[in-house]
Amino acid sequence: MPATHAPIPGAPDARRPLRLTFHGRSLLGRAMYNKDAAFTDEERHWFGLHGLLPVNVLTLEEQLGLELEHVRRKADPLERYIGLAALQDRNETLFYRLLAENLEEFLPIVYTPTVGRACQEYSHILRRPRGVWITPDDTGRIPELLRNAAQQEVRLLVVTDNERILGLGDQGAGGMGIPVGKLAIYTAGAGIYPALTLPVSLDVGTDNQALLADPIYAGWRHPRLRGPAYDAFIDSFVAGVKSVFPRAILQWEDFKQHIAIRILDRYRDVLPSFNDDIQGTAAVVVAGILAGLRHVGEPLRGQRFVFLGAGAAATGIARLVRAALAEAGADEAEIRRSLILLDSRGLLDLERPGLDDDKREFALSHTELANLGLEAGADLLSVVTAVRPTVLIGTTAAPNTFTEQAIRAMADACPHPIILPLSNPTSRCEATPAQVLAWTDGRALVATGSPFDPVVVNGTTREIGQANNAFIFPGVGLAAIVAAARHIDDAQFLVAAHTLAGLVSDERLAEGALYPSIGDLRAVSREIAVAVVCSFGTLNGLPLAACEHGRAEAEVAVDQAMWWPEYLPYEPA
Repeated sequence: MPATHAPIPGAPDARRPLRLTFHGRSLLGRAMYNKDAAFTDEERHWFGLHGLLPVNVLTLEEQLGLELEHVRRKADPLERYIGLAALQDRNETLFYRLLAENLEEFLPIVYTPTVGRACQEYSHILRRPRGVWITPDDTGRIPELLRNAAQQEVRLLVVTDNERILGLGDQGAGGMGIPVGKLAIYTAGAGIYPALTLPVSLDVGTDNQALLADPIYAGWRHPRLRGPAYDAFIDSFVAGVKSVFPRAILQWEDFKQHIAIRILDRYRDVLPSFNDDIQGTAAVVVAGILAGLRHVGEPLRGQRFVFLGAGAAATGIARLVRAALAEAGADEAEIRRSLILLDSRGLLDLERPGLDDDKREFALSHTELANLGLEAGADLLSVVTAVRPTVLIGTTAAPNTFTEQAIRAMADACPHPIILPLSNPTSRCEATPAQVLAWTDGRALVATGSPFDPVVVNGTTREIGQANNAFIFPGVGLAAIVAAARHIDDAQFLVAAHTLAGLVSDERLAEGALYPSIGDLRAVSREIAVAVVCSFGTLNGLPLAACEHGRAEAEVAVDQAMWWPEYLPYEPA
């Protein structure tokens, strides 16, 4: 690879010993360098560790077996979450190796659904804070706080203001569990070196009265900041990031619907940033749709999409479906007929008083409503009966909103409906896969936002694929770092969606799953990263050849950037 396309900095070179100045308990207290019982006798001598550890030296593999034993003894998922967090605080290499080798078992613990419960109980389970906490009182010193939190130059930040945590709403300071969990997936699933990452909580208060009344609550004990003061605070944060970490990628996470869209549109040209709830969700959903259509042998054009829920996630999905339809040759009139959105007040129409600006782009005129034979505010069953959708997408965060009557009506008009109840955690799902398959005589293609067990239909076991954003954001983030991207567009997420859809094997589709196994996440992230680097057209900010030679360079750069958690030999500096 040309010298100008150097690998990203930060991860130690596995080909040579790492030279350390830390000594004794100071070394054992540094999670990124601690090996626990795996320090060799020579390292124990050099770094003053004799007597501070039991005499038996263990291999990393032996430690993994021991940690699996520890975690699996805990029956309660939240206790497993706490145990894994304690391991991460003590020995990061061992934590990430455990997670990377057991993604199917532990991803639901470090992220959805268990992370939702952890966020709800955060102040009562917090042991050792991670990342950086910034309140409105810190507005004048944000660069200082960012420098305090970073061991070196940060290349990736995940930031939340904690207001829309999964489907659980305002969790105040407890929302920090989301950036921490997302970054754990970035490292385990895409190999981004953890010292290059930083979770951020913009703790602007909370309107959750139960939290404010809790004397143990860890956060900024004020009503949630709103209006111009909030906007000025976000401006100060973005300016601080650009000043301290000028090459960083920023991921916005779990902001409330209208704020999320406004922030994404305001800052996407200011610094390379994206919103995973909007764009990552969109890409993973479009990928599942494309994979399902490949399985039934149908093109994207001609499909009819109904969305129950018109928040940030639905808006992002609809925008990317629109881009995919345009890419497939559909004109604007065809696209508008194909995308129908409902919110809690029913079908969106342009004449609704007080219609939110971010819903207008998908609201229908009276003429369009009349052409469909529908009235403003029509409910799901009426829309399904009139539109005869082939794809139904739920983002309501409200359980049981996919009714039996609506699903049966959809199945009556479509031989293989694609039905995606996406809300999480599991308790907020619009319908369970078992219900959907029962109501469609087993003909539906189903994927969910949270993990579900397989369902037996007519004696056949159907795997339920999870539309997990983890299939998208690690690869896109890795690609943005490797490319040194200056702007992240929806085009990159469409590339990621096509790549992910192509990675779903025929065997998985035959089993009913619209996504790969989560155990394949690192391989999936690599393929997406390579494809997205090529779509950026740069490596480390320099032009990438627009040919197979360029793809080969991208593959080498991505492989070099993916850290695998293993112990390095240490020498004293």
